[in-house]
Amino acid sequence: MGAPMAACIARAGHALTLYDSVRERALQVATEQGCRLADDFEGLADSDMVVTMLPTGQIVHDLYLREGLAQKLRRGAIAVDMSSSDPVGTRELGAALAAFGITLIDAPVSGGVPRAVQGTLTIMIGGDDPAAIDRARPLLRAMGDRLFDTGGLGSGHAMKALNNFVAAASFAACAEALLAGQRFGLDPARMVEILNVSTGRNFHTDQVLREHVVGGKFATGFQLGLLAKDVRIAANLAHALQLEAPLVRLVSERFETARDALGYTRDHTEAIKVWDQNSVV
Repeated sequence: MGAPMAACIARAGHALTLYDSVRERALQVATEQGCRLADDFEGLADSDMVVTMLPTGQIVHDLYLREGLAQKLRRGAIAVDMSSSDPVGTRELGAALAAFGITLIDAPVSGGVPRAVQGTLTIMIGGDDPAAIDRARPLLRAMGDRLFDTGGLGSGHAMKALNNFVAAASFAACAEALLAGQRFGLDPARMVEILNVSTGRNFHTDQVLREHVVGGKFATGFQLGLLAKDVRIAANLAHALQLEAPLVRLVSERFETARDALGYTRDHTEAIKVWDQNSVV
């Protein structure tokens, strides 16, 4: 996700400096886009804004505080975390960065790699400083064409986790329907065709099932471990809010079971393989 998003920032004319823990990744994108490459945090010290797109909120937290990026940035800088992070942790990080004079905005995205390439991501913006959000908005528009203000700091990350829970629950329902239909003798391709003109239609029936599940491609580009992590964030949020939400707990457990069986980096659509094998005959 980070590479096409960086490309959109460069195409929009922003002065862009790239950094990655694996230097070769950043070097490749910097070469393709003709932008600067930072070898260490010193190379980011003059940045007005720092955009993070990382696997977890804990990695973002460690980047700024344990590894020392916050100490290198100048006061008045804006940190824009576009990762799928824990909203409670985002609020804690925001308070810690404020001590360095850095304002944190959470701006997670939806749309996957195809829309990241096109610069048409949906972006959910949370923050406690309206002026900082206004400063960041032109940068965010370079990457997305659907920008939503969601409220205070952490609200964007909460919205992203809840969206991905709904998506995960939808995929789990689709997978179970296909498995049950197959065992009864229904043709999976015909099932998808009917679902797409009926009340069961959703993103997965329309965009995912035919090619990646029925077609056996299993290559959406969204890792199973990342989706399991996002649903766990939603489950933990419901628990922290003392909300009785059994469905999110069940969906979280289902995807964690699949992740543990297949591995973190497998495509999330492959979860159906585990659920099929674990089904009682």
